[in-house]
Amino acid sequence: MVKSSGAQRESDGVVVPLIAGMNPAGGKGPDFGQAGRAGKREGMAGTAQPNYPEGRHVAPVKVRQLQNRLWATAKQSPDRRFHALYDRIYRSDVLWEAWERVRANRGAAGVDGLTLAAVEDYGVHRMLDELAERLRAGIYRPAPVRRVEIPKPDGSKRPLGIPGVVDRVCQQAAKIVLEPIFESDFLPCSFGFRPKRSATDALERLRVGFIEGYEFVFEADIADFFGSLDQDILMSLVEARVSDRRVLKLLRQWLRAGVLADGVVSETVTGTPQGGVISPLLANIYLHAFDRAWVERGTGEVVRYADDFVVMCTSQEQAEQARETARAILGDLGLRLHPDKTRVVELRGGKEGFDFLGCHLHARMSGKQWEQRRIVRYYLHRWPSQRSMKRARQRVKALTGRSQVGMELQAVIGRLNLFLRGWGNYFRTGNAGNKFIELDRYVAWRLRRLLIKKRGRNLRAGQADRWKRTWFHDQGLHKLMGTIRYPKAA
Repeated sequence: MVKSSGAQRESDGVVVPLIAGMNPAGGKGPDFGQAGRAGKREGMAGTAQPNYPEGRHVAPVKVRQLQNRLWATAKQSPDRRFHALYDRIYRSDVLWEAWERVRANRGAAGVDGLTLAAVEDYGVHRMLDELAERLRAGIYRPAPVRRVEIPKPDGSKRPLGIPGVVDRVCQQAAKIVLEPIFESDFLPCSFGFRPKRSATDALERLRVGFIEGYEFVFEADIADFFGSLDQDILMSLVEARVSDRRVLKLLRQWLRAGVLADGVVSETVTGTPQGGVISPLLANIYLHAFDRAWVERGTGEVVRYADDFVVMCTSQEQAEQARETARAILGDLGLRLHPDKTRVVELRGGKEGFDFLGCHLHARMSGKQWEQRRIVRYYLHRWPSQRSMKRARQRVKALTGRSQVGMELQAVIGRLNLFLRGWGNYFRTGNAGNKFIELDRYVAWRLRRLLIKKRGRNLRAGQADRWKRTWFHDQGLHKLMGTIRYPKAA
């Protein structure tokens, strides 16, 4: 939830938001605040020195050692509250590692229009030194996030908040320091946005759980989780582990930094911006309270990936009970189940299936067991859901549209391969063989149409007949078929 703020000024008849981090003077270079202007007065020679005389490769090692110490301390003392963390956030090696991760994730500019390339032109070390000085002096203030809306397959839009590059670096540094502490508390049922855990691990737990006798699933969806998250409850959960007032103040500043949409800055009073670097960690901290409550009060086994979760049950009655328990626990956290996306699914005998993390999961009878031993045995299979296939076709269509006619075939194939490899690596651990063949055929058909448009009147008779899947694969097109790796092998 946001409420309107009057933080605007008029300049030559134009309404301009007054936002920290922007250059109101209209200069080409970024304005990093008082510390930045002081650095400019001192000259580049005094601000461009490397933070790490011993070499950049040492920074990740020291950061990993810091994280290991924090995790071990938190694991040994589950009730300990950490009170000296703020100075670690602006440590030179932590800030450099944060920058490396932000740069690797790329991402768009925030409200100040500052891009990663602009920061590199300005001087990365210079920017990090200025950010460290602002944090040390207590004058750092985050800018509002830039609101963008991403279209969803069902026609609705998902609001995302994009912080500025400097704010992303600062959030990443805070995450580096805070994540090991809370990671020591998180339960095994949580798989989303955690080190050495993935969506594939969550899907594997469902596959193995079905073999163990969980033949019913309570499929749940939290309505507007990132928008309705209670900030006071969140901060109380953070304070259970962190007592450093400056760190808590930093988190509150990010939560209440506001949103810039249509030229108007609105103050955020609930929720956390979906898209911020720190948001996944805050979401896991918030829903860790749900995980703990489920261990005490729930029935069945929860498998959660961020705000998406299902509950594996052994009977219809247990699944219905899980629905009521989830509704009660989420109500205590100020959340509610989505009425149209919550249901109980019976997997037994392949009666029903459900979608989770982009996959459709459905029980299928083992043909091999029936042919060899006349035994009827079902296993939980998974393959890309209809929504995932639709989005994949839309992406392929965009990469092979009319606007690509002027590009060389190898360039088009290169862009396609980037998408196909990433998409295929996610879905290859399962039973997606037929879907892979389907998408391979669609890609070849789109490329054939593109070449026909490209040749136009110069297309010779019979020339298009050789443009088949095998021909495109010979040109370097990534082939999905044959890349399946079954879970145990992978």
